[in-house]
Amino acid sequence: MQQTLKNSITATDIGLHSGQDITMTLRPAEAGRGIVFVRVDVTDKNNVVPALWNNVVDTQLCTVIGNDAGVTIGTVEHLMAALRGCNIDNVLVELDGSEVPAMDGSSAPFVQLIEQAGIAQQSAPRRVIKVLKEIRIEEDGKWASLKPASNSVFAGEINFDHPQIGAQSMEIQLVNGNFKHDLANCRTFGFLHEVEYMRSNGLALGGSLDNAIVLDQDKVMNLDGLRREDEFIRHKLLDAVGDIYLAGGHIIGAYDSAKPGHALNNNLLKALFADPDAWTYEDVYIDMDAIHSGEYMKAHAKPAEHISA
Repeated sequence: MQQTLKNSITATDIGLHSGQDITMTLRPAEAGRGIVFVRVDVTDKNNVVPALWNNVVDTQLCTVIGNDAGVTIGTVEHLMAALRGCNIDNVLVELDGSEVPAMDGSSAPFVQLIEQAGIAQQSAPRRVIKVLKEIRIEEDGKWASLKPASNSVFAGEINFDHPQIGAQSMEIQLVNGNFKHDLANCRTFGFLHEVEYMRSNGLALGGSLDNAIVLDQDKVMNLDGLRREDEFIRHKLLDAVGDIYLAGGHIIGAYDSAKPGHALNNNLLKALFADPDAWTYEDVYIDMDAIHSGEYMKAHAKPAEHISA
């Protein structure tokens, strides 16, 4: 069944790129509403942006969504990952700025907010998106794919020419709330020379060692080091969970990628929904964790149709 929040909850933190304090309020939403962002600082035009793959307008430094009025919200992926990891289907995300607060650069603070607000089950079935055949894209030596599977699987591999990263790979099934324990606290990362370049161009003004892992030529600069030895690939999969949740529902299928990134993830969703034979809706009446654990899924298949804003 679908889920929303029991109560509203508010947090304020710096924006990664603007460097300005941004206040975010998560509010319960009715069944079928989905994840919807609202820019409360915008009052002269449409300020509502549904969190959907076809509303993605930029993927260069983060995932940015926008509407036809030109209203945008950046860095949505960590919050989207937390919502997916906590099985939240419907929520209003109110922001008084153009990006989601950075928090600590991971999804853990958002998971904590969701848990503090509480989770409420709703009466409507959850509409999931079931992958029916493999979809694969390749771009500039990178690739990503979605294959049929009985649950939600995320796998990936990275290879950086840096002594603290190197080659890393991981696969995880989203079962029994394990997103919280296995991915949520893994932070975004970047290299010192990239940070310096971005700041010189008016970007990453709110970035710091408090909300990102920063590496120089040979080491991690954060005094407290890494939270996990393979925190880098875990964060890449966290990003993928958030980006793929922009499908408009839970994907029942296996995601895999080499050198994953925001642009690749969004293009994979575009390729999936461009092929009506590659996916279908199913209405699910039992708990998603039970489904992921291999129990019987009581579902009604629906004719394939494209998701729209």
